[in-house]
Amino acid sequence: MYISRFRLRNWKNFQTVDTPLGERAFVIGPNASGKSNFLDALRFLRDVARDGLRKAVDEQRGGISAIRCLAARRHSQIEVLVEIRESGVVSGPPAWEYELVLNQDNNKRSQIISEVVRKDGKSVLERPDEYDAVDPQRRSQTALEQISLNKNFREVAEFFDSISYQHLVPQVVRDPRGFTSGVVSNDPFGRDFLLRILQTRAPIRKSRLDKIRKALSVAVPQLVELDAQMDESGVPHLWGAYEHWRPNAAKQNESQFSDGTLRLLGLLWSMFEGSGPLLLEEPEISLHPDVVRQIPRLFSRIQRERKVSRQLIVSTHSDDLLSDPSISLEEIILLVPSPEGTEIVRPESADFAAVRSGISPAEVMLPKAAPKSVEQLTLAF
Repeated sequence: MYISRFRLRNWKNFQTVDTPLGERAFVIGPNASGKSNFLDALRFLRDVARDGLRKAVDEQRGGISAIRCLAARRHSQIEVLVEIRESGVVSGPPAWEYELVLNQDNNKRSQIISEVVRKDGKSVLERPDEYDAVDPQRRSQTALEQISLNKNFREVAEFFDSISYQHLVPQVVRDPRGFTSGVVSNDPFGRDFLLRILQTRAPIRKSRLDKIRKALSVAVPQLVELDAQMDESGVPHLWGAYEHWRPNAAKQNESQFSDGTLRLLGLLWSMFEGSGPLLLEEPEISLHPDVVRQIPRLFSRIQRERKVSRQLIVSTHSDDLLSDPSISLEEIILLVPSPEGTEIVRPESADFAAVRSGISPAEVMLPKAAPKSVEQLTLAF
């Protein structure tokens, strides 16, 4: 399944945005336009399904007032709506529709104003209901997070729970204990990345690493072997064998991998982990432009190796990444800041005409994402 429509109201940078999504999307825009906040709204749905509304809003995001768009005036409620379709289906009513409207109570705690679920266009859940009227405390929890209430749409809860956000930081992967003393699971920055690899069943781990090594041959042709092992002190390591002029390949662990190699390896591994939408933030970081140009192709190759493809939503600044000929204008989501909040600008007829004339989607859309007053950055100093 994939998210085919995404609507936000009063979410951080966004006062009102409504956009279709395909099975692949590239989010672009100037700094502070809201690319990370766009991805975070999708993470929010995962966090609600996994940890509950109170934790997702009040603990993880600082409360309703920290989320609400600064441009909001009369309308103070926060709204998130998604439509979900089966992979490959683009027309007809969506398989599922989930809408959540929030505000805060007198104690500034998150409160449900409305929660609606539809399947094939027909209502499955509508809140508030008569039980909420009798017990207002129920409005502190979504039906999404409660097993006793989501029976008729548990597929939606499980789909949201499968959303994965990855922004692997090589320094964190090399020294996870330097960044936290406790045990961390499913960390998007890589504190448990090596452990996740090692805890994968040996045949699956070997198969994945072999496929990744073959995909990496475009960027790191000297890498001839890739494996994961636990050392004598119980610390997980990633090992790679590199060909050189000597007869035997030299072995290195993650501490000796370049930032680019380690980050790219993590991005490719994340494609195998899970089945839900995968959110990636600026995958071009630390990578050579020639390698960045190959990223969409590498992802496509890994997708073909999977039994089930997964939706890929990527934020990026890179014209090299967007220069891949397989990327279409419809897959690019342009965020443009304004005094009334960030807006989504869709391609116009002139843009499609430019692409038909031979101009790449990157050359058409990226100039629109440039800051309007770059010279102000230098004047500030």
